[in-house]
Amino acid sequence: MCSQGVGSRRLKDRERRRGEWIMKAHSVHTQTTLQGNGESDLHLPVETKRTNRTDVPAVIQRPPHAINLLLALQHVFVQCSLLVLVLGVLQPHLPSGDGDEERFLSSMLFYSSLSTLLQSCLGTCLPVVQVPSLEGLVPALVLAAQTVGDSACRGRCGENKDQILPRTIQVRELQGVTVTVGLIQLVLGLTGLGGVVLRHCGPLVMAPVLCLLGFSIYREAALLCSDHWAIAALVIILLVGMSQHLRSFLFPTCLRLPQLPVFRMISVLLPVLSVWAMCAVLETLGYLHLHSVSELLPVLKSSNSSLLAPPPSEKNLSSSTVHWLRLPLAVEAGLPLWSARCIAAGVVAALSSSVSSVGVYMLTARVLGAPPPPPAAFNRGLGAQGLGSVVAGLMGAPLGLSSSVPNGCLLRISQAGSRWTVQLAAILGLALGLSPRLTQLLTSVPLAIYGAVLSVTYAIAMAMGVTYFQFTHIDSGRNIFNTGFALFMSLVLPHWFCLRSDFIDTGMTSVDVLLQSLLTSPVLLVGIFSFLLDNTVSGSLAERGLDSAESRKTGRTLVSGEPGHWTTGHQQEVALVYDSPYLLTRLWNLPGFRTVAYTAFRIPDDGDVL
Repeated sequence: MCSQGVGSRRLKDRERRRGEWIMKAHSVHTQTTLQGNGESDLHLPVETKRTNRTDVPAVIQRPPHAINLLLALQHVFVQCSLLVLVLGVLQPHLPSGDGDEERFLSSMLFYSSLSTLLQSCLGTCLPVVQVPSLEGLVPALVLAAQTVGDSACRGRCGENKDQILPRTIQVRELQGVTVTVGLIQLVLGLTGLGGVVLRHCGPLVMAPVLCLLGFSIYREAALLCSDHWAIAALVIILLVGMSQHLRSFLFPTCLRLPQLPVFRMISVLLPVLSVWAMCAVLETLGYLHLHSVSELLPVLKSSNSSLLAPPPSEKNLSSSTVHWLRLPLAVEAGLPLWSARCIAAGVVAALSSSVSSVGVYMLTARVLGAPPPPPAAFNRGLGAQGLGSVVAGLMGAPLGLSSSVPNGCLLRISQAGSRWTVQLAAILGLALGLSPRLTQLLTSVPLAIYGAVLSVTYAIAMAMGVTYFQFTHIDSGRNIFNTGFALFMSLVLPHWFCLRSDFIDTGMTSVDVLLQSLLTSPVLLVGIFSFLLDNTVSGSLAERGLDSAESRKTGRTLVSGEPGHWTTGHQQEVALVYDSPYLLTRLWNLPGFRTVAYTAFRIPDDGDVL
């Protein structure tokens, strides 16, 4: 009873402080907006904002309804640019029929949006968008390259073996990989292992990971842009002009419009819509002939795989074969199919997407001026991501989910990172995902536009990785060797093993899939190399960037790689951004949970050490 009373009082005090913080932050923001200076602290560039508590509510504030809708549409377009790329790579291994492209695109949009809602409500609570994992493409393609045999059927092919298409079996195996990815991430989140690893990820781990994430799809982005370089260049010029040169432009006060930097906030949506409309007019007049996603397949070659997509078959793509309403369920291929090689591919895909998600969480928090996510928030995020992958796999998704790199970089470009915006984008994605006919509209966007969007957003990820070097002693020979070795070997090994795909032949298909997937996954390799080198090669805390001005500014002092006590101000910032919803907070603070030595999902209260 005593512990229950103490826990209840702590929870009430915490909720009271949270309410006071939100009210104070909103009042300060309102006063700043009404001063007539044209731009509040919330919408100023992060580098010019004051380091105080008014920065934190940017994640939880609600933009005006019209702006919020435009920002949500912007997230949907950026999300679809990645979905189109994933669909182009996977299409040769998926069923090919009338309207299948639109159906698969709408299904992937539905799964991703559902997982985004889970992530923003139950996970890290950061404004991150979920998409099919690009890192999971490598194990999926390695698995699909294997010959379908009786071991994959697990005794179920039997008498109907001749009636089951190999491509259908591949889809069921990919669904099994997706469920395996989700289960592994659920285990990592529930046990707290992900948070334990995060404690030892300093700037010299995050910098190479983000740099390689930025370089991960430069070949595919260039290929999409090559559909029409003039259109891609026009989109990039408009995007750069609105986000950089016009970032402080405000409408005249006589128009009675909100005094917000609209051009900067929707600097991706405006170029996409305007150039798309121009292309539609030119195509109608017969002056322009562009490719669609179905025509991407003959030329698309994954940078992480030696597989070349075969030419698509001739088929009728008339709108009559596309449904207006269709629930994305695995009724065509069947339930997921597990085998030893599916589990091997799922392990590598789960680890790769987890490394990518760590980078996106840190990138999102950094561009929004929020404190870095604590281990408890990361565990919740990994658990929510795993839950989304399990649900997606059971519903027929061929790939596991991870946090979207371009949508995280979009927050840096627009500097508008409200959690409500991402949740609205998820609701729009769910609505589009239920209608393949509406999703067909997204496939009509020229590929050059999608390529331009990916080129700019992924460049931000690479640049954000470079900024982490400022917290370290970059002239140190230790740091130079560790960073160069991790980046170079993570690019060399996948390239060599893709050229020599027959080099690994142990006689066991599952072991071959595991090794081939591991050695051709650049993001996972750079995470392993940088983590091992930074934590095994001797170096001082200042040299590793663990005792820098950034650590002191956030209120966290790192001693021997372990988190120390948080200051009161920093703890309130963490609770304001990363706290679970009220009901879950009550659950984590029940006496049964508080007596556990380590609760993976609970942010520590005053006097507690996580």
